[in-house]
Amino acid sequence: MLILDGKIVAQKMKLQIAEKALDFESKVGRKPGLGVIIVGEDPASHVYVRNKEIACNAVNFHSVRIQLPASTTESELLQAIVSMNQNELVDAFLVQMPLPSHLSTERMLDAIDPMKDADGLHPINMGYLWVNRQRVAPCTPWGVMKILEHYQIPIKGKRCVVVGRSQIVGRPMAHLLTMADGTVTVCHSRTFNTREITKEADIIVVAAGQKHLLGRDDFKNGAVVIDVGIHGSGQGKAVTGDVRFSELEGHATAATPVPGGVGPMTIACLLENTMTLAQLKKK
Repeated sequence: MLILDGKIVAQKMKLQIAEKALDFESKVGRKPGLGVIIVGEDPASHVYVRNKEIACNAVNFHSVRIQLPASTTESELLQAIVSMNQNELVDAFLVQMPLPSHLSTERMLDAIDPMKDADGLHPINMGYLWVNRQRVAPCTPWGVMKILEHYQIPIKGKRCVVVGRSQIVGRPMAHLLTMADGTVTVCHSRTFNTREITKEADIIVVAAGQKHLLGRDDFKNGAVVIDVGIHGSGQGKAVTGDVRFSELEGHATAATPVPGGVGPMTIACLLENTMTLAQLKKK
C-alpha cells in the first residue's frame, strides 16, 4: 500500500511559497502577512495556531495574532475582524474555529473581507469556487487535491465518494472532485446503506468527524482512501482519524495516515491562499 505522505507534499509547497514570498518582499518592501484571531483556550486550537506561526516564519511571512478570552462578545469579535480587515500588513487572516458556542460562525465569516479570506470560506469566495472561477479554496479539501496531484492519482472518470457534507470539507471536496471530472457521491448521517456506496468507490474521502468510523470492509480492494478526520489532538492522546488505518494494508492501493496525511496540507494550503491574496492585492 502506498502511503500518501502529506508532509512531503506540504514541504514541496512551502519551498515554492517561500520563493514567491521573497520575490513579493523585494517588489513590495514587506513580507506577506497572515493573521489569526483566536477566542478562548481550546488546547487543540492553540497548538494549531502555534503551528501556523511556525509555518509563517519558515516561508518568510509576517504573522499577526489577536487573542481574545472565551467571554468575548460578538461585538468585540467583530471589532477584531474589522481591525484585521483594515491592517495593511495583513494580506489574509482567519478566525480559528471552533468558536465558543455563544458566537456566530456564520456572522463571523460574513464580516471577513473576502479579499483577505485565508480559509476560503467566505460566501463570495465559495461562490467563485462553485462557478469555476476559483480565487482561493477551503484549505483542507484543496490539500486533498494537492496530495492526489502529487502522487499522480487519476480522478477523471473515477467513482469518488465523500463521507461528510460540512461546509468546510465535505461539500467543497465533492465539488473539487467533480471539477476534476470524477463521478461523485456524497454520503452523510442520513444516507441509507453507506457501506454499499463506499465499497463502489475508486477514491474515497472520509470527513465524517467520527473516530474509526470506517475500516477494511467499507472499501473495495484497490481503493484510494483519504482520511480527513483527526481525533485526540491537543489532549495528550494518540492522534487518530475517521478510518481504521491498520486494516488497510494489503487491501487499499493508497491511503493517508493520521497524523501526517491531510493535516500538514491544511496549513500549506493556508499559506498558499495567503500568497495568492497578497499577489492579487499587489496587482
